[in-house]
Parts: sequence; C-alpha cells; structure tokens
Amino acid sequence: MSYDNTGALTANSWRHVAFVEQPRAVGRVTPAFEQDPAGPAVSPETAALGALTSAHTGTEPGLPIGSPGAAARMSGGPEFLGMPGAQPPGRGSGAEGRTDFRWLMMSDVCKHCTHAACLDVCPTGSLFRTEFGTVVVQEDICNGCGYCISACPYGVIDQRKDDGRAWKCTLCYDRLGAGQTPACAQACPTESIQYGRLDELRERAAARVATLHERGVPEARLYGHDPHDGVGGDGAFFLLLDEPEVYGLPPDPVVTTRDLPAMWKRAGLAALAMTAATVFAFLGRRP
Repeated sequence: MSYDNTGALTANSWRHVAFVEQPRAVGRVTPAFEQDPAGPAVSPETAALGALTSAHTGTEPGLPIGSPGAAARMSGGPEFLGMPGAQPPGRGSGAEGRTDFRWLMMSDVCKHCTHAACLDVCPTGSLFRTEFGTVVVQEDICNGCGYCISACPYGVIDQRKDDGRAWKCTLCYDRLGAGQTPACAQACPTESIQYGRLDELRERAAARVATLHERGVPEARLYGHDPHDGVGGDGAFFLLLDEPEVYGLPPDPVVTTRDLPAMWKRAGLAALAMTAATVFAFLGRRP
C-alpha cells in the first residue's frame, strides 16, 4: 500500500493502481525463520539462526569470527560496494541476483463482464450495454437503489454519499463514440493498458504469458480472459504474476444473478401450490 494511489475502486476513483509489496525469496535459500523466532527477539541464538549459521559464533549478527569483510563492516571501515547498476533489479544478474522482495503491480478497473449482474438487477435501466460491449451507468437515470453495488462480484460499483447515485468506469464511452482510444490506454507510457478487439488482445496476452514462462516466471497467468468462466469472460482482463487473491481479486467470480431464473421458477411453483391448496380447502368446506 506504500505507493498505492487510491486504495480501492470507488465512485470517484474509477481506476485503482495497486502496488502489492511481497517479501519473497527469489533464487535464494529459504530463511531459517519465516514466522516467529524461537527465542527472545534480539538473542544471539536467534541472530545466529537468522544468519543461517548452526550455532552462536560470538558476534551478534551471527557472522563468522575472523572474516575480514565482517571485521571491516563492524569496525566502520570503508568498503567499496561497486557502482549501482543501470538496469532494473534482476535484469542484468538474472533471478539468482535478485533480492527477496518484489512489487506486484496491477491497474484495476471495471471488468465489463459478458454476463453482468448489475444489468440484471437495475430497476430503472440506468445500466446498459453499449455497442462496444461495455457496461455504462447513466447517472441521470440512476435512482440510487444500490442493487448493482451488491450484485457486482468484483465490488467495482460504488455509491456517492452526496447524491446517492452509483458510479463506475465507463471505458470512456464518449471517446469511443468519437473513434478515440480510452484515456487510460492513451496516457499509459509503457502500453501496459491496451485497447482493441478482445480476440486480438487475448492472442497478444497469451503470447506475453508464454514469453514470461520462457524467462523463468512460471506463475504468470491471465485473469478474466476465459469466455467460459463464471461471468462469461471479462471485457477487461489482466496479466498477473501470482494468485488472484494476492491482488484482492476473487479466484472464481460468478455472476450473482445466475440462479435467479431457477429461484423465480421455484417461487412460482410454490405460489401455485399454495393457491391450489387454498382453493381446495375452500371448496372442501362447502356443503
């Protein structure tokens, strides 16, 4: 959260750029303790084990006695550490030279689901699907009921407290109508955000995932690209480097109105049964 720009998707923040700070040993031996140490917080034993030494060696950090490098650091003498690299961490040295810390970044936004529950529950028709396949809220028609907020499986839609209406990303519907690219994709300097036809974007993203797998990042995956998932695929999908839960995303999103037809059918059958029972009881009392 240290560089997180908004904290979450809200009625006023339609894109959330998340910085997930993740301690992780990459190309290094597993530390002696991953949870709580077994001794006092600053004991020599804990320091020794934390430094991956088998026993206390006489120095608080657990450094070997007689090591020239250790002596120089402990005495405060100068030590040349080399010039800083000009490339990003790990680019020049490979996985073995990386540190045990990484950032997972994600630019989150409304998913524009193929089967959008918010459309199903809106009583006023404020939410509609555009000719571009996106889902848009017409704020002048919204009555502030909030049904769409609880229906969204991603928690994207939010309600402004001052006017009570629902707001979310429109994927720049006005710009699309004028033949322009959404502002986020237009402004992104690295082209991390891309706009286009879904089938072309899926092919491009799959090729990117294959490249990452070849470069030793087996956990790279696509999220929201499958047209056979619980929401029929998302209009906005993402390339992730860890489990969806790490980014605050549901691992298996399902359209919340999926069971509504069956529920209405059962409710109708129950109503018919009660009506029949009432009529039967009434007719049974006649002489």
